[in-house]
Amino acid sequence: MSHPTELTFKALQFYSTAIYPCSYLPGLDARSQVAAPTHLIDASTYSELVEQGFRRSGLFTYRPHCDSCRACLPIRIDTLRFRPSRSQRKTWKRHDNLQARVLPLQWNAEHFQLYDRYQHGRHPGAGMDEDSQTQYKQFLLTSRVDSRLIEFRLPDGTLQMVSVVDALETGLSSVYTFYDPDAHGSLGTYGILWQVDQCRAMGLPWLYLGYWIQESRKMAYKSQYTPYQILQNGSWTEPATP
Repeated sequence: MSHPTELTFKALQFYSTAIYPCSYLPGLDARSQVAAPTHLIDASTYSELVEQGFRRSGLFTYRPHCDSCRACLPIRIDTLRFRPSRSQRKTWKRHDNLQARVLPLQWNAEHFQLYDRYQHGRHPGAGMDEDSQTQYKQFLLTSRVDSRLIEFRLPDGTLQMVSVVDALETGLSSVYTFYDPDAHGSLGTYGILWQVDQCRAMGLPWLYLGYWIQESRKMAYKSQYTPYQILQNGSWTEPATP
């Protein structure tokens, strides 16, 4: 007898998008493969899709499917073997006064204001700095899987950072993190370390960070969390140590 997840997966269809400009490597074109229909992608099915290199943006489940480029490599941290570097330990200690609160996906005007400040401060001109409230909700607050929103505040209540993560059968998938662009001390690094810590507390072996692109400064930082695995030719493998 087939497992319900297997039946659902077989019912999915996969199609390629039209070509669009690559967001990470200037001058290149990109294309995505999309899984549909969205109403069939529940938490269990999505876990299987992530294992095959897919990722989620709102209800849009996709993976890179470019014609002549394979620069985007799915990456996941081995949370049980992870050991922070000296600088990562300093970052963890610097922000150990932050108070995290796990919430369901929900609209919060203060969160959106921080998102807007972050986009204008860190990614000006990239398009997302013009996101409306509707686009923000579609991107981060719309999901058919097991998603959580985590807000991080200082003891005085000042909002510092917000993360959205998906809970999978084998780990957590980091969807998106935004933070106070004027804050000191690598909040983005702290956010990843916090998610690794959560995986350990839940007994989950993997933290999925989306795609690693060695040639992209925006994405290359993900390889700083070791050990990690990348997905190539259908297999998750740990890169050889130089």
